[in-house]
Amino acid sequence: MATAQRMIKNLYRDSVSLMQFSEKLRALEGVKQASAVMATENNISLLVEAGLLASAVPPSPNDLMIVVEGKDDSSTGAALDQAEGMLKAKSTETDEGGVRRVPPRSIEMGLESMSSANFVLISTPGEYAAAEARKALQLGLHVMMFSDNVSIEEEIPLKQYAREHDLLMMGPDCGTAIINGIPLGFANLVRRGDIGVVAASGTGLQQVTCLIDRFGGGITQAIGTGGHDLKSEVGGITMLQSIAALTADPQTKVILLVSKPPSPDVMKKVLEKAGQSGKPVVVIFIGADPASVTHGKIIGVKTLEDAAVAAVNFSKGKALKKFSNSMPAKYSAVEKSSARKLKKTQKYVRALFSGGTFCYENLLLMSEALGPVYSNIPLKKEHKLKDVWKSQEHTAIDLGDDLFTQGRPHPMIDFRLRNERIIQEAKDPSTAVILLDVVLGYGSNMDPAGELVPAILEALKVAAKAKRNLFFVGFVCGTDSDPQNLTRQQDMLREAGVILTESNAQAARLAAAIVSGR
Repeated sequence: MATAQRMIKNLYRDSVSLMQFSEKLRALEGVKQASAVMATENNISLLVEAGLLASAVPPSPNDLMIVVEGKDDSSTGAALDQAEGMLKAKSTETDEGGVRRVPPRSIEMGLESMSSANFVLISTPGEYAAAEARKALQLGLHVMMFSDNVSIEEEIPLKQYAREHDLLMMGPDCGTAIINGIPLGFANLVRRGDIGVVAASGTGLQQVTCLIDRFGGGITQAIGTGGHDLKSEVGGITMLQSIAALTADPQTKVILLVSKPPSPDVMKKVLEKAGQSGKPVVVIFIGADPASVTHGKIIGVKTLEDAAVAAVNFSKGKALKKFSNSMPAKYSAVEKSSARKLKKTQKYVRALFSGGTFCYENLLLMSEALGPVYSNIPLKKEHKLKDVWKSQEHTAIDLGDDLFTQGRPHPMIDFRLRNERIIQEAKDPSTAVILLDVVLGYGSNMDPAGELVPAILEALKVAAKAKRNLFFVGFVCGTDSDPQNLTRQQDMLREAGVILTESNAQAARLAAAIVSGR
């Protein structure tokens, strides 16, 4: 194997486009691994940790670095040439009249070309994101900060300034939002309606908005807060502002809040603010007792699916049903027939997630049914995997964790690592069920089923050769309006033998039922 690198001077691309671009590079002939990043000190360190750089090089934050690992020097050189050509071709587009369009290089330049804009999405390296957010806020713009690696010490004054000037500061690390019907970051195309969502979880927001769409409801706004917003230090500033905005919005009839359990002091503030809205409010604090947040018009629920169902029922004026903690009865026949086909050695579920919230919800539900579930993000420290690259007993892995994404695009874009893990789990004689999430929408891989199916079929062959049956259980988070098309993706996965459910909660309960139902 050979590794080569190239620095392209004075060329900037945001992190989402670079993740997608890196995936394109991996598809080039002779390329095993590739990464395109801005040459910041942090990104260079990550490339060294990932083994793509033998040693650190001087940082050059205004420049774009491409690193390629291929079968030989000829392959890496050709890939670098092709990559540079693709980037430069993109940066020299011209209008029909032959006038070169110069991309805006600052927020001020962007405002000159879009004077009516009142919103900015920031996706720069984390060490520069706070300064850009401050500029945007001072220009009177609402901010969605996709960038991560921004400290709480930087986040707090930004959110305080935004609140004082009646602006929203979404993020840092706000990966998903739908504003005025426009999907931002990793988000889905869902119908408009009368349900407003505020979420401190990107994939949690995706799941509830997609299920709301599937159950016949629609969204007014879906506002992301960033993962730190509900900590005591931050105080829930963005969530409290968002609740107030949705309360004042005449189009919003129902409010839905999504998060892991906030700090107790922040939870009290959030529930008080929600109670003052006068509107039905559905609350899913994943892992918290629903009864602890239920009072008046506030309804606490246990799962993301329950949250979507409750919100749609409120929207349509229907009575709320009592939610079940068991597997839906429609999967009973599948569970029993699958369980009978397992060998005695096949005892465990291996869940491989691209969404961190999906992994967390799965850990909660599977541990209720099966006992301890090991993970890189465990519910209890004693259930932390000794080696994240090797499963033990029941295991659920968040492949979007920093441990796995160093030097690689996010697993919603790049399926190579998950596909390798699928084959690895199939070779383990103790594996009974492999559980997968598949996330559609803007920013995600344009054909996730097409990426997964070859690995699934290979895994089934591996198991069959060892005279074992192996079962795949999963769900697709998306809509038919998404670029990837929900129905098409589901059809491809079912044809490959995947047992699909409607939600993450259903998938967790079905997988658990299969291994415990013998």
